[in-house]
Amino acid sequence: MHLFERHAPADMDAAAAQIPVIDLGPYFAGEPGALETLGAEIRHACETVGFFYIANHGVPQDLIDRTFEQSKRFHALPLDEKLKLRINDYNIGYLPINASVQGHSTVHKATKPNQNESFFFTHEPDAFGDPVPLRGRNQWPNGLPGFREGVKEYFATVHDLAQRMLPGFAVALGMPADYFAPYFTEGGHVQMRMLHYPPTKLEDNDFGAGPHTDNAFLTILARMEVPGLRLRLPNGEWVVPPLIPGTFLVNIGNYVRRMSNDRFLSTPHGVIVEGEQDRYSIAYFHSPKVTNTIEVLPSFVDADNPPKYEPIALGDLVREFWAANYAHQKGHGETELKHQYK
Repeated sequence: MHLFERHAPADMDAAAAQIPVIDLGPYFAGEPGALETLGAEIRHACETVGFFYIANHGVPQDLIDRTFEQSKRFHALPLDEKLKLRINDYNIGYLPINASVQGHSTVHKATKPNQNESFFFTHEPDAFGDPVPLRGRNQWPNGLPGFREGVKEYFATVHDLAQRMLPGFAVALGMPADYFAPYFTEGGHVQMRMLHYPPTKLEDNDFGAGPHTDNAFLTILARMEVPGLRLRLPNGEWVVPPLIPGTFLVNIGNYVRRMSNDRFLSTPHGVIVEGEQDRYSIAYFHSPKVTNTIEVLPSFVDADNPPKYEPIALGDLVREFWAANYAHQKGHGETELKHQYK
């Protein structure tokens, strides 16, 4: 029996209902007290589940739909065309099926590669003036008119959404609202990943994406109607988060967990695709600039709760994660995971 089936809840709907829905409308409208309310809601979600939905986020549904159509256009290209854009040392470009494994994960021992293909891109390296460390030049396909412009429009819109949410995260973490502004200069360290999952073989240890946590500050996920995502609740049950129209699904990653001294949950999740339909999703990963130091925040430290983590440059965490998970990266299969999570 597959891992997700062995640990499925008896009542899937009731279990999935634990994932809260946060309405961003009052905060974006500038209503009095809305920032404090948002911070409290984010804190509750991050301490109990690690995932939450956002409603009234301001990203037009038409733009989301058009971006999924662009993703389908790209993944429908012949393999030899996609391989011309093969993922590079900056993790930009096309990642074929069976070219990644959740090597960093302490959630579940992955023995087989992930059954998905992906296209990664980010800000252009000179978008903010001088080149930014660990930001390579994007690779774009030929023969897809409108693709580059279309997906960059979505990227810019979701990037703006993530930036607007940062004061809420700062308040949730017990810090001033503008605390993260210096962390995300020059666009931060961000990526968009357009994923295509063919139906997954349901043999044990086969996954579209093996169980893992995200090596990011936060992730904003857009999904289509074909299910596949599973997330693990604190009680060990793997639930299917339902698709709620008009929302994105958001989860926090390992950087926030580290900052919160393990109070906030970087929740394990993975993907299997049952049935005969292909699955598409678009993940946007939002993290600080890699020259920043990630450390436990003072709001989570006292005499009874000393820091569990030493300060570390975010760039070191990024390089370690890349080497552990991607076969094209230098040191793959040899990297000692000194700074990952138990």
